[in-house]
Amino acid sequence: MLIMKFGGTSVGKPERMKKIADLVTSTPGKKIVVLSALSGTTNALVSIGDHLLAGQKAKAEEVISDLEKHYLAFIKELYGSEAFLAIGQEIVSRFFILIRLLAAGQFDNKSYRELLAQGELLSTELFYQHLQERKISARLLPALYFMSIDENEEPELEKISERLKPLLSSLNNIDIIITQGYICRNHRNEIDNLKRGGSDYTASLIGSAIRAEEIQIWTDIDGMHNNDPRIVKKTVPISELTFDEASELAYFGAKILHPSTIVPAQKYNVPVRLKNTMDEKAFGTIITDKGTEGSFKAIAAKDGITAINIKSSRMLMAYGFLRRVFEVFENYKTSIDMVTTSEVAVSLTIDNNTHLSAIENELRKFGTIEVDKDQTIICIVGNKITEQKGVQNKVFNALSEIPLRMICSGGSPNNVTVLVDKQYKEKALNLLNEGLFGLK
Repeated sequence: MLIMKFGGTSVGKPERMKKIADLVTSTPGKKIVVLSALSGTTNALVSIGDHLLAGQKAKAEEVISDLEKHYLAFIKELYGSEAFLAIGQEIVSRFFILIRLLAAGQFDNKSYRELLAQGELLSTELFYQHLQERKISARLLPALYFMSIDENEEPELEKISERLKPLLSSLNNIDIIITQGYICRNHRNEIDNLKRGGSDYTASLIGSAIRAEEIQIWTDIDGMHNNDPRIVKKTVPISELTFDEASELAYFGAKILHPSTIVPAQKYNVPVRLKNTMDEKAFGTIITDKGTEGSFKAIAAKDGITAINIKSSRMLMAYGFLRRVFEVFENYKTSIDMVTTSEVAVSLTIDNNTHLSAIENELRKFGTIEVDKDQTIICIVGNKITEQKGVQNKVFNALSEIPLRMICSGGSPNNVTVLVDKQYKEKALNLLNEGLFGLK
């Protein structure tokens, strides 16, 4: 079984949805096709939900009407016959009746989560009917039948597997099975989601649950690149990555892959391949447990970072000091990215400022606090690069013109990480591209 996931831009236009149908049908063997919502849909649904929570029903209705018009125009180009255009119109009408019913009721967080699920439910039904019009045998298997998260919002992989295997067994004679990315049920059996970018995660969870041959993530770029192509002019695709390298890159800002995607795939050693819907012949990037040691592979950058410096000559060397500091972040469910220490201070970074004021107040019990916002983490990744001689020298020489706020090396054998003020991000990425890869 092959898992093929297609993101919002890949299904965002009728001609692209048709191309996905071509890709799926031309790929031999049994496939589970995981679809995101059409590009722009989730953002529109978020806007609708935010307006409704704020009591702005008129503004919500404006966004609903615009989105409905978009879908009515979409199906006119997707379907070629009057019969299937009528089916498409019925689907769109049914979904927007539900959206308006949600908007008219007592709108709360539960309603919000149900609203956000409509994008994927709609895109998969439209795609399924497109295959039907082309007389391609397929089945629609709702993700809400098998995908679930626990009370900590973590996917229940073993339960997903238990539910999914008999469902697939009953569809044994079907080569194309379509399901939704992103959406799931929570521990209260309510409609919920895997958070933004969760369609990648869905594909990985399904692939791992059934021990698939391969998980394919189809996007609009030919695999993972060695640097951010939106910022750096000359980048090159990477043909192979290890699971660990891919995890580091995804976590530290590589947009092509959801940060959680690699975890279940790595657990069961299911290869993940990144492919380009615009150029299906391009090799893309294959992610497995095998890799070449000691070479730089790629650079990723993560914005929106806040650095917190705690100075405390009185307490830093005291037994249990760091534990008490970390407990503050644990209590506010705020994760830490980087940590460095000296004899008189500890510096760390966070990417979520929701509870920053409360965290600062708690930390003042330990010493003097300094906070720097608008920082960027730059992560240089390669398989076991920190075990090689001269790696740090190459990184620091490349960045000799950039003031480095923090430096971390050794926590993982696969990366060297630096923190810079966001104003230096673009220059730093270009200098590293030239200094480490000889590209400019």
